Amino acid sequence: MRLDPDEVEAFRRARAGVLRRIEAAAARVGRDPAAVTLVAVSKTVPAERVRAAVAAGLTVLGENRVQEGAAKAAEVAGARWHLLGPVQANKARRAVETFDTLEAVGSLELATRLDRLAGELRPGRPLPVLLQVNVAGDPAKSGFDEAGVEAVLAELAAMPNLRLDGLMTIGRLVPTAQEARPAFVALRELAGRLRRVEPRLGADLSMGMSDDFEVAVEEGATIVRVGRALFGARPAVAEPATEG
Repeated sequence: MRLDPDEVEAFRRARAGVLRRIEAAAARVGRDPAAVTLVAVSKTVPAERVRAAVAAGLTVLGENRVQEGAAKAAEVAGARWHLLGPVQANKARRAVETFDTLEAVGSLELATRLDRLAGELRPGRPLPVLLQVNVAGDPAKSGFDEAGVEAVLAELAAMPNLRLDGLMTIGRLVPTAQEARPAFVALRELAGRLRRVEPRLGADLSMGMSDDFEVAVEEGATIVRVGRALFGARPAVAEPATEG
């Protein structure tokens, strides 16, 4: 299918604008902007638009739902896929088959299931995952609490078919980007404490969305999940937010 060159160019400009903002935020705190991965959150975006986004350089894509992501991955070449939403038990196999990274592993039970499936479906290639931590203590959000992730971290790190790349969090919806900063600080500090006792935990921090990714970069984000600033506003969906 032929791509619309105007749409590709629009995505190229949007990508450049977000990358400039990442670079500026990194410069304010003396970080290398190349250490920050931009995940373009393509949930609800039709596959034809996603193909144009990939042609414009947005080659790391994030989806909230296993079924939607799997359908797009079959139609869109040249991308790496992050699953940003929770994994239901009956969708775990397809998630392991489809996605390059699972960002929202928030329970020991889920990790155990994924470890078993990864050993079966991709032997010798540990599945990259991030541990979701509810650092804001928001009852509407899933994931480990801080004490809970520390209690099971050694067990998680010992799973042979998972690679613990780091932590992720989904912050509370707040009126301003600056009000999101405490959650980002909390995740960064927690990651530092956990790595001191379990060096097998990777250094990635997935935090920050369209409204607050610059603050997240200032506080150490290595992955930012940006949807609206790249794809435009989309209809609200009844699911936990992974991109604001």
